[in-house]
Amino acid sequence: MKFVSTIVGVILFVLFFGFALKNTQEVDLHFFLNYELRGPLVLMLLAFFVAGAALGILALTPTVFRQRRQTSQHKNTIQALQSAAGTGTAQPTPDAVNPAQKLAQ
Repeated sequence: MKFVSTIVGVILFVLFFGFALKNTQEVDLHFFLNYELRGPLVLMLLAFFVAGAALGILALTPTVFRQRRQTSQHKNTIQALQSAAGTGTAQPTPDAVNPAQKLAQ
């Protein structure tokens, strides 16, 4: 499996490297307040991809922390219930017929 993932990684690297070589022309980005940024297209795409990934991670951060907090609360509840069940009355025994009683009948 590691060999297959290595091959896929090499193929993706070659494809992206070829994409980068084909897109080296200069582009202008116009922002507000007459701010302008000039650079190669592939670097602009890479920068905006990284910025989008970072913003996506930041957007998910509160959800991840909330889920972790809920998970720890659920674990604490489970431990409390298990300890309460262990300190309670003895476990009930299943109904069973004693062989000596069966012969006496």
